[in-house]
This record gives sequence, structure tokens and C-alpha cells, in this order.
Amino acid sequence: MTEDLAAFVERSLDRPVPDFVRAAAAALAARDGGAMAVLFYGSNLRTGSLDGVLDFYVLRDGPVERGIWPRVGYAELPHDGALLRIKVATMTLATFARAAAARTLDTTIWARFVQPSALVWSRDRKAAEQARAAVAAASISAARFAAALGPARGRAEDYWRALFQATYAAEFRVERRGRGDEIIAHDRDRYARLLPLAWAAGGVAFAVEGETLAPSIQAQERAALRRGWARRRRAGKPLNLLRLARAASTFDGAARYGAWKIERHTGVPVPLTPWRERHPILAAPGVLWRVWRAGRS
Repeated sequence: MTEDLAAFVERSLDRPVPDFVRAAAAALAARDGGAMAVLFYGSNLRTGSLDGVLDFYVLRDGPVERGIWPRVGYAELPHDGALLRIKVATMTLATFARAAAARTLDTTIWARFVQPSALVWSRDRKAAEQARAAVAAASISAARFAAALGPARGRAEDYWRALFQATYAAEFRVERRGRGDEIIAHDRDRYARLLPLAWAAGGVAFAVEGETLAPSIQAQERAALRRGWARRRRAGKPLNLLRLARAASTFDGAARYGAWKIERHTGVPVPLTPWRERHPILAAPGVLWRVWRAGRS
């Protein structure tokens, strides 16, 4: 191997992104005030498109948080005559790093950030280093569980496929069958290179024969990893439900986000009144009635 995991992650996070992404990240950081780093991820990272919603994580200064995180919000920012629609998750960098290292029952952070992302803004060099270290830890966490959940021998994509199938099943979300295959197919070479680097960094011994990998995990360690996964699988859906319940009352800009989504998918415009802005949940039945009537006519 010509590089270690840290170098791989640094190069991966330094991927080129459109100017509007960096402009949006800088605006989010300035608005937050306590931001240390901003990560960009999702399908728009791959396509470079303005279409849809841009996904960001703003990682703030501060201690490890208690309770349910992250806080989720929606924002609209003008840029060069276009309107950027942004979904932003906010949490402290300390919480993010702890979750990435699988020191919580949460699976969403390390399962999300073993996938491609970009470090598009950082407060200083130290903050950038901490963000990169957390993303590297996410790769190690994901790879260790992949070794325990995957086959005794196989190609790298066989281990990633087993991992993504397990994590999607553990979360309270609807994904079409084969979603893990789609994720891998977007950059098979990246995942093939990442797995042995993450195993090496995480202390997982393995043999290589052509494209076939065979992790060497002691029976006791494998059992511990599977017990750890079983706890996370049982906790996954309840945690996701708690996040949804929290987001229903704390989602900043929920009314604007919902109105945009409804018009995008149904073609029915939803005028935003001050009352709907303040009470999106109470307004939802009336909005749905409006959409239903429009559909009937």
C-alpha cells in the first residue's frame, strides 16, 4: 500500500467542489458563529448540481452533547442569481468524533461518513485536522463492523455491501432494495482501496490474494463485534424515531422546506403565511387538504 488511511482521507476530503458549495459553507459558518468545520456530502457532491437540496454538516466548538443530535435545519441562500436550497445538520465536533469512533449506539455518523464527503470549510488548521481524524475514525468503525458482518473471504465490495445492508435495515428509513450496491457502484475503486487501509489502521489483520480479502479476527473479537452490532441494530429504529420526533419541533425552516418539497413533487404551490411559518405541524393538515383538492381537480 502506497498510502495510509490518514493520507487517503485527507485527499478524499480535499476533493474539488463547485464555488457555490464553498460559498454556502462559508455563509453557514458565519451564521453559526461557533463553527469549527463544515462537511458537504450527498448526491450533489457527486454530480456538482444545484438541483435539489445541498447537504451539509456544521461541526461546532463545544463539549460532547447529551440527548438526541444533530439539530437539523433548512436554509435558502441566494448565489449568483440562483437560490441554493440547503439542509444543514449541526452538532459539536466532539460529539461527531465520538459517534464516528463508534463510542455510541448510533450508526448514522460512521455509516454516512465512510461514504464520500468533502471538507469545504474549516476555522483553522487544528479544526481541519480534527475533522479529518473523525472521518478516518468513521472509516475504521465501518470497516471493523464490515469484517464481522461480511463473508470469511471476499472482495472489498462484498464487505461493504454486507455493511450497508445491515445499517440500512437498522435505521428507520425507506430505501429501495440494492441501495448499498448503488453506493458502491458510484466509486468501486475508492471502496476497494479504502477497506484494506481502514483495516490496517484499525488493527484488523487480513490476507490478500488478488482481489480477494480475508480478515483474520479472533473468535472472541468477532463475537464482541457482533454483540456490539446487535445492540446497535436493536437501538437503531428507536433512535431514528426519537430524531424524527425531535426534528418535528426543532427543524429550523421546516415550513419553507416542506412547501418546496410539496411543490417539487406535486406541482401544487403552497403559499407560506406567517402562521404556517410559525406552526408547520399544525398547518400540515390544511396544506395536505389543499394538495388533495388540487390533485382531484
